[in-house]
Amino acid sequence: SVRGKVVIDAFRLIESATSVTGVEPRQSTSNIGQLHKPSIQALIHGLNRHYYSIAIDYRKNELEEKMLLNVHKKQWSHGMTLNNFNTHCSANQTAVGKMLRLAESYTKSVQEEQSLTTEELRTRHVGKQDPKRHLETTVEQVMGDNIVQTLGTAVDEQAL
Repeated sequence: SVRGKVVIDAFRLIESATSVTGVEPRQSTSNIGQLHKPSIQALIHGLNRHYYSIAIDYRKNELEEKMLLNVHKKQWSHGMTLNNFNTHCSANQTAVGKMLRLAESYTKSVQEEQSLTTEELRTRHVGKQDPKRHLETTVEQVMGDNIVQTLGTAVDEQAL
């Protein structure tokens, strides 16, 4: 099977005695439109000689589809769980260092912009990291993490 796709197959063995007599081993002929052409790999391994494939059909109703969509969904309490304070502190320190480097890079790029022509301004970030955009995403991420941690701490403090 491929990631995200499940393949279901069923097989039935062919008795060697029926293959000698020449009798059709399949018990039903109602699957004429459901037969798939076997792959060469399957034929090498004995498909239609030692065993044959059986078509499988399945249906899901609306309720079963909703249930399957909710299997890996996060619970409402997931946002209330707190990270380890030491881990959170070290992540903050790493993020602040990254923001410092990005701010320096952004300041340098703003100074370079003043000497570029309009054509050079359009193509200057092609294939390069845009420090302004990365700085914005890093700041938003750190702020969000800190807000969640602070609110979670306040809720835990009030609950206990």
